[in-house]
Amino acid sequence: MSDTFDVGSRLKKLRLSAGLSQRQLAQYAGVPHGQISMIETNRSSPSVASLRKILGGMGMSMAEFFEPETHEPGQVFFGPEALSDLTSQLGTEASKLTLKQVGNAKDHDLQILREHYAPGADTGETMLTHPANEGGIVLSGEIEVTVGNQTQILRAGDSYLFDSRQPHRFRNISDKPAEVVSACTPPYL
Repeated sequence: MSDTFDVGSRLKKLRLSAGLSQRQLAQYAGVPHGQISMIETNRSSPSVASLRKILGGMGMSMAEFFEPETHEPGQVFFGPEALSDLTSQLGTEASKLTLKQVGNAKDHDLQILREHYAPGADTGETMLTHPANEGGIVLSGEIEVTVGNQTQILRAGDSYLFDSRQPHRFRNISDKPAEVVSACTPPYL
């Protein structure tokens, strides 16, 4: 993906190809009409949660949005350069939180991510929920994980596994970066 990825133009192109007006997409996604307009004209950069919600109104994942070309059918091995970057084009959040996906998650009904959390990175104050199960292992650093009413700081070697319908959040509250490898089925991004 190039450094000049145009989120607004891509959203507009997909919305028009789906035959939706800005108002219709906003209604399907449950967001204000003005938000669609601001993103499409590049006057606003959406958060990960906002973009996921808008794309959900079109039945599209973030991976499909940023990497519309699919991997070769039957591809088994992926070098670091072949991972799909799901967040690097989202403005300021990209410098704090990066999610890179292995292959085509929908083809395998399994999403595998390499997650990088810079100091201060946070998935957001609004807790995430989605119909899936997910788990992961902290490779380096430490990450605060909240699932429902449980919160714990996980360090290198620690892991987690939970039903993603429970509200959850990931934060790096340390002054060092953290790396996590996670899996989710079915895919949610």
